[in-house]
Amino acid sequence: MSDRRIRVRRVLAWVLLANLAVVVAKLAIGLRSGSIAILGDAAHSGVDAINNVVGLLAVRLAAAPPDDRHPYGHGKFETLAALAVAAFLSITCFELLEGAIQRLVSGGAPPRVEPLVFIVLGVTMIINLAVTRAESRYARLLESEMLDADARHTAADVLVTGGVLVGMVLVRIGLGSADAILAILVAGVIAHSGYEIVRRTVPVLVDERALDPDRIRDLAVGTPGVVRASHIRSRGRRGGAFAELTIQVDPRESVVSAHEIADAVETRLEEEVEFTKVVVHIEPVQPGMGDEA
Repeated sequence: MSDRRIRVRRVLAWVLLANLAVVVAKLAIGLRSGSIAILGDAAHSGVDAINNVVGLLAVRLAAAPPDDRHPYGHGKFETLAALAVAAFLSITCFELLEGAIQRLVSGGAPPRVEPLVFIVLGVTMIINLAVTRAESRYARLLESEMLDADARHTAADVLVTGGVLVGMVLVRIGLGSADAILAILVAGVIAHSGYEIVRRTVPVLVDERALDPDRIRDLAVGTPGVVRASHIRSRGRRGGAFAELTIQVDPRESVVSAHEIADAVETRLEEEVEFTKVVVHIEPVQPGMGDEA
């Protein structure tokens, strides 16, 4: 397993422990107070923990080297795990909305808000804030979609807990319906978090181009010995992007020199654009040949 994958797994393992502690604390105080908003917040944090487990499994699968059935490697397992986060979020959102609406319609006793509620929620919010900042930093450092998706979810958890704290203040001063109303708002935050994850992961799964073909063409043609570049394709993201193109060289070039030119193009694209793999096909220049993307 690569050093990057090992570091991603290590981060996820520590985040999982933090999330489990937060879930237990929120669940206990939610059951004690009878607050549907706090229980919804606990469910949101619980999805965080589930996501960490899914992420640990996905990163292990993604670390497998390319094989005959997966010639481009297994990196998309990590992207699929990020999409699974969104699926879990949608379930949480539905359950929370259902419970909140039912309480508003049928009524019921307001939650019992004690000082311990504010202490527990405050501590868990601080923990989640620290996890979000650390995970976002490592997501950028390790170029991990899974860590980035999970950091976004945990950031939403910070906002959710902050909102729940405000709601508990309102309940404490006599506005009992604030608990159910806040639960609906929490569901909206969860839904938005899921949308953002889908927006970032779907382009990778459907092989949206990684870079404008004109940019790749300019770099290729700027390499000594390349006359034209065509049939340009790319996919993936930084840290796991692939490119394929055809270059035309002077027909008087020898086989050896033509391959040296192709190697120079590959090296340039891998270094300047940070493609993981570049495949360059070579053709001799033909009269009237035009450029194709």
